[in-house]
Amino acid sequence: MSSRIWLRRAYDRPTRNDGHRVLVDRIWPRGISKADAHIDDWARELAPSDGLRRWFGHDLHRWDEFQRRYRAELGHQEQSLNKLARRIDQGRVTLVYGARDQRHNNAVVLRDLLEQRRGRR
Repeated sequence: MSSRIWLRRAYDRPTRNDGHRVLVDRIWPRGISKADAHIDDWARELAPSDGLRRWFGHDLHRWDEFQRRYRAELGHQEQSLNKLARRIDQGRVTLVYGARDQRHNNAVVLRDLLEQRRGRR
């Protein structure tokens, strides 16, 4: 795990070590208040499209294709990716997501993409 980019479920308690917390889901996590979530930014535009999210449905057989399609969608969000990358350059950022599966979700793909971009600079 990158020391600059952390991942945390929206349902987990925030910690003071989280740094800047960015929700990366298109819809707000059920049952969590905005006050309890301690979200600094909500990057809806970096979440998978509704169609892609529904198609994936957290079906692990679709994981590889989900990653490919989601990365393609993120390719159209250069400005938002750059904004988030600048924030990461300033210090730790925690990407917050609502999915139960901690290894197969959009935040994992987004983190990996951001780390690849950071490695190229």
